[in-house]
Amino acid sequence: MSPHDPRPLTGEPLSLDLLNTRWIEDGRPRDLLGDVDGLGVWLHANGLDDGRFVADDLTLRRTLQARDALLAVVDGSLEEGAARVDAVLGEGRIRATLTTAGGGERAEFADASWGPGWLAARNYLELLATAPDRIRHCAHEACVLHFFDTSRNGTRRWCSMAACGNRAKASRHYARSKDS
Repeated sequence: MSPHDPRPLTGEPLSLDLLNTRWIEDGRPRDLLGDVDGLGVWLHANGLDDGRFVADDLTLRRTLQARDALLAVVDGSLEEGAARVDAVLGEGRIRATLTTAGGGERAEFADASWGPGWLAARNYLELLATAPDRIRHCAHEACVLHFFDTSRNGTRRWCSMAACGNRAKASRHYARSKDS
């Protein structure tokens, strides 16, 4: 049985999914990575509980360090956050491989506790290389979630139309009806 993931938005690319381990619920901040059990939920949700990584205190601390570094870049300044992301990326490397199936790559870490955070930081670089303008913060003022806009025309504004988008529409409707 898989552990319950309580987050309102899942399934984003790994780097943004790591950022989305923090969210607001009923006006209060929540953090999935508040303990080792939450780290286990996040590892499972992203297919990282396959034996390569362990949900323990050291992995939790290093994953939180990676999340803070990514948050500094995404919601702060590239200059300030880049050194922090680079520090996380310095804990691993990509090794080119050749197998009977052809060429490939394998991530290697001197210490596996850096693995989940390193993979998230590496994924952020991939998103930057693919479509940096599609990395978004939800437009709702009370939301802290992030998403990768995969809409055809690139105009998605909300983490979820059913949640934040609907709240924004209801708020606009209320304001219009109040002014009438």
